[in-house]
Amino acid sequence: MPTTNDRAERIPRTEPGAKHGAARPSGPRLLFAGVVAGNFLVLLDTSILNVALPDVREDLGAPAAALPWAVDAYTVVFAGLLLVAGVVSDRFGPRRVYRAALVGFGAISLLSALAPNVGTLIAGRALLGVAAAGLVPASLALLARLHPDPKERMRAVGSWAALSSIGLIAGPVLGGLLVDQGGWRLVFLVNPPIAFLALLAARRLSGERPESAARPDRAGMLLSVLALGSLTYGLIAANTDGWGRPLPLAALGVAALALVLLALAERRAEAPALPPALTGLPRVRADLVAGGMASFLFYGLLFALTQWLVDERGLSPLRTGLAFLPMTLPMCFMPYFTGRIVARWGARPVLYAGLGLDAAAGAALAFCSQDSPFALITVAQVLLAFGSTLAIPGATADMAAAAPARYAATGQGALNACRQAGAALGVAVLGTQATLHASGVTLAVGAVLALALVAAARPAPA
Repeated sequence: MPTTNDRAERIPRTEPGAKHGAARPSGPRLLFAGVVAGNFLVLLDTSILNVALPDVREDLGAPAAALPWAVDAYTVVFAGLLLVAGVVSDRFGPRRVYRAALVGFGAISLLSALAPNVGTLIAGRALLGVAAAGLVPASLALLARLHPDPKERMRAVGSWAALSSIGLIAGPVLGGLLVDQGGWRLVFLVNPPIAFLALLAARRLSGERPESAARPDRAGMLLSVLALGSLTYGLIAANTDGWGRPLPLAALGVAALALVLLALAERRAEAPALPPALTGLPRVRADLVAGGMASFLFYGLLFALTQWLVDERGLSPLRTGLAFLPMTLPMCFMPYFTGRIVARWGARPVLYAGLGLDAAAGAALAFCSQDSPFALITVAQVLLAFGSTLAIPGATADMAAAAPARYAATGQGALNACRQAGAALGVAVLGTQATLHASGVTLAVGAVLALALVAAARPAPA
């Protein structure tokens, strides 16, 4: 059975309808835009719904415990499927998977806009997570085809990441504007036109795919979704209904059992999504925790602060979205600089600095109350924004050095999955805490623990 790193050496074949599998040279910028648009949609939908949740609660009569799931259903499914999405892309061809995911994303968004109740909305968000998992690895594979030269490819990936991040930045502001104008349903009507334009731009993308590809690790996929979904449900239910209730404890027990079964299944799988030879390395585990914790803190606070600004400060959805610019704007320009910083100072110092800034953001929020000046909250947002944009690239670069060469791609896929899992758990934990003080303490403690783990997993001497 071929391994992940064998993919680059397989003989490609062409999908039906592709002219020799090559993209026409006449519109490279249009093709690049078509690839960027998919990841833009993925990031847009991680943040655009947050400011609309109070309107969802009022319009659909949704209980408070259901609101985190309107966000987390998307992220949980996305994280669980991301582990095997690259294999699926290889098996069926990245262009085919990418275009199918775009169609799915647009169609499911339309259905979500028509949701008659919160249960249907949560189901729609879960299906959007399936489409999102198809978009990310396929878009990176297509980007590699557009830029076969390694140096050009690295620059293109940096531009891809920075331009896609505009979706994360625009989400709260655009969502707030749409809710003010016509309600939460308009939030989902943004996606279909973008998906359609991306589909048109992607028509001329390369249709090549490997002659053979590894079979998806179905057991790993199902168990990872079950483990993350049960853990997220257990944490949300425990924080809203109490830790002594039987249902949250049962969900946490299912999550623990699924994690044990996942570890056993990965040892027996022919092409495991999480090879034990990779996850057994302390430095790799530390990078996975650091990347997951950085996303836990960022997306958890993004959700918690949204609800606090609307419910406690009485801000409109649009003003709430604008209030997040100090937290989201650095995501637009920092990717251009973090690569240079890592190249000059090394991955681990950058990772230390990022987690340290995250801890400082938590410390600042720990002093917040309902009457705290907004300037203090803005300082915490800026610290967290710069911390996350240093910690995540630092973990990515350190993973490249820590993972064995044959598991290089698998290690990055696992890191991306941990980041999405961290985002889901962050919403589950921080989104159900009663005060910003509690969220700040959680932020500070989580960042310090991750920092200690990374420091303990020292690189092996050369």
